[in-house]
Amino acid sequence: MAKRVGNRRESALTRAVGSVFAFVRLAEFEILFFFFFVIAYVLFKDITSRPEYNQILVKKPGGIDLWPY
Repeated sequence: MAKRVGNRRESALTRAVGSVFAFVRLAEFEILFFFFFVIAYVLFKDITSRPEYNQILVKKPGGIDLWPY
């Protein structure tokens, strides 16, 4: 916890900021884990939304007939 200076109490804003920092130190791994999945999801959605990516699954003319459509 934050140190108190003399008999003065810390302001509510100082205590709130200290509480946020304490929470971030406590839950650092979980926060990073969550951000990893969010960033991976955004990148995956960006890559798969491109038209060139969708051509991978489309039957190409003259190619072998692996797909039923």
